[in-house]
Amino acid sequence: MDFPLDEYRECRLCPRQCRVNRLEGQRGFCGETADCRLSTITAHFGEEPCLTGHHGSGTVFFSGCSCGCFFCQNYQISQEHLGSVRTVSEIVQDILDMLAHGVHNVNFVTPDHWWPHVRAIAKALRDQGVTVPFVWNSSGYSRAEMLEEQCQLIDIFLPDFKFADPDLARHCMGREDYPEVALRGLEVLVNRLGFLRPWDADGDITASRGVLVRHLVLPGEVENSLKALHLLHNHFGDGLPLSVMSQFLPTPECQRRQTFNRQVTKSEYAQVCEAVAELGFRHVFLQPDGGADDFMPDFRQEQPFTGNIKH
Repeated sequence: MDFPLDEYRECRLCPRQCRVNRLEGQRGFCGETADCRLSTITAHFGEEPCLTGHHGSGTVFFSGCSCGCFFCQNYQISQEHLGSVRTVSEIVQDILDMLAHGVHNVNFVTPDHWWPHVRAIAKALRDQGVTVPFVWNSSGYSRAEMLEEQCQLIDIFLPDFKFADPDLARHCMGREDYPEVALRGLEVLVNRLGFLRPWDADGDITASRGVLVRHLVLPGEVENSLKALHLLHNHFGDGLPLSVMSQFLPTPECQRRQTFNRQVTKSEYAQVCEAVAELGFRHVFLQPDGGADDFMPDFRQEQPFTGNIKH
């Protein structure tokens, strides 16, 4: 399947704008050439209920990452680059096979640095009559200019808002501009698509369009979470849909650095939940029980999430 690849020639797809020629095998920060590498295409039941519904979210897990947080929960694919090179035609066929099982959406995970491929995949699926929503599941560290284009094909955006503290951002992913870049991107998305709708916290009716912001509480960094909540409330109000997660688990790199080498305590998460309530956010997913360990992935396995096997 032929499609334009010029954006890989002097790659500026993410805010790092490495300008390497991925078509000639050069690798920028994301660690990937122009040969599309992905790990897993599967019905996933570990997303928020409004995405998972009763039949799962149709996740497509790409390799590499342009954000690069050292504590990444998907480190096996984002940092270790597990996965195999696939053509657009192969990916489209695998997604069509997955859709035959009734998944509610096609959920592109960590797709920023693969936009030319994702664009081609999305167009091919629409040409074949696929009508389910397309989901952009990302770190939130995205160029606003790229998001403007992506809004033309993508229905639902799930950006993280990881860091309100520039110093923490620099410590975790090497760039203190994360808060500014992520906020600018969110403004584009909310202006173009609005908040996630319909809102059904039970997942009986799955979402079809709009923005849901995720925030992962980090151990020992409650102040960052509180600042993030206030920043989001000031810019978007109490109607902004949020998913405030407590499911952090230390990765091997956390242990090596002796940083974030424990889980979030119930007290830490409770402080964040109190701020959510005080600010009056009306559409929120919370994880008071810490999230399920069976949705911590092992991408060396054919089915990376043991929690999916139960469905």
